[in-house]
Amino acid sequence: MRNKELPAPMALLIACQDVEYGMTLARFMESPALRIERCHDMAGLLRLVSRSDFDALVLDLELDNQGDIDLVSFVRQRNPVTRMILLFDMEQMEAALDGIRMGAFFYLPKSSPPSDVALAVNKALENRTVAANLDAYEQTVFEELAGRTDAMRRVIELIRKVAPTDSTVLLLGESGSGKEVVAQTLHRLSPRRDKPFVAINCAALPESLLESELFGHVRGAFTGATDDKCGLFESADGGALFLDEIGDMSPITQAKLLRVLQNGEIRRVGSTSTIRVDVRIIAATNRDLLDAVNRLAFREDLYYRLNVVQIRIPPLRERMDALPALVNHFIARFNARFAKQVRGVDNAAAQYLRQYPFPGNVRELESIIAHSVIMADGDEITASDLPDYVRHGLVMRPALTYQKEDGIPTLAEMEARHIRYALDVLKGNQSNAAKKLGISRSTLWRKMREYNITVPSEETDDS
Repeated sequence: MRNKELPAPMALLIACQDVEYGMTLARFMESPALRIERCHDMAGLLRLVSRSDFDALVLDLELDNQGDIDLVSFVRQRNPVTRMILLFDMEQMEAALDGIRMGAFFYLPKSSPPSDVALAVNKALENRTVAANLDAYEQTVFEELAGRTDAMRRVIELIRKVAPTDSTVLLLGESGSGKEVVAQTLHRLSPRRDKPFVAINCAALPESLLESELFGHVRGAFTGATDDKCGLFESADGGALFLDEIGDMSPITQAKLLRVLQNGEIRRVGSTSTIRVDVRIIAATNRDLLDAVNRLAFREDLYYRLNVVQIRIPPLRERMDALPALVNHFIARFNARFAKQVRGVDNAAAQYLRQYPFPGNVRELESIIAHSVIMADGDEITASDLPDYVRHGLVMRPALTYQKEDGIPTLAEMEARHIRYALDVLKGNQSNAAKKLGISRSTLWRKMREYNITVPSEETDDS
């Protein structure tokens, strides 16, 4: 009988200038489930962290005095998921607090007994395990909802690589394609997951209000500023700020955002003092930012600061394999909101959804499913529960019915839509549709094959 394979031990690094104290900690925490390595100077720490990944690190801040490297930042850049426990002398209290703000897990005085350090290490390792399980769960759910086309596999791979870092990310994609969902996933898979995720649409506010929202203001800065106000950068401190539609940001606000990315400092409107913030920036746009740079409508230096990692999100029509998972996801959401018990979509409705081009992407699908859940009388969404324009194969636009998203539709496109419309109005009866269209039954059949038009089987009536 084969022995069950034991899980790999977790890895702990003890970096302590006091060699004897480091040995005492290692002996106290010795366990088959824990691989422990030790070092007592900065050179050893840099070598070990560069060579191996550690689940937890006990870091003596005294090592910071051996060089110009910010050790907490260095470790976070090399391995963002490492849980750091900082050991400090009383004169290093401010450095320890800075370390916590930068993502360290816990801090203790160097005079702490080994039992206290061991307790902190155990809590850090538990947190690391929970986070790893959460990472796997979040990524599995996201992959199911995103689809598994080659383009989406690339998106998922980029998310997996960049999420644990503090890198700035630029998300590109059509409106409604899911850029904010990707931003939230990046945040939930990052070491900052327990800190705020704050989002703002830069196109929704005029320049003066956007600046105040982002950076805050002091009393008297402008008419109506009766009190000091904290901005979104301060609210997101330690976490992430999602700047949607950043291509609409004014040049003045672009300059101030660039200063934050360069120096990690903000200045409230009307104030002369600066405030340090630690915020990860995730930006998004549906515009061609490089073209805007060439037209001098967007700052080139800001573009390259934002474009460290670029993720392009395909529109829904290019990842229709994700449609069933998204439909079920939205049905569950709107069941809870509207106190309904819809279990799914029948074959006819599913076929209409598969044929619809979704110019509004995932956001439009969400609206369609909300409408359909409200309309559904039974436990399934039927074709009659869908919005009329979906069943007619039309793209919704204000005051227009037949209009292609990127211009005037071709005659072939118009013909295909008109045939779908006739078949829908006549409940799929192809003989009657051919008569109404003024063509023969064989011509209709040929055009349906040419345009890949199918009719749900339960609606056909060609006896």
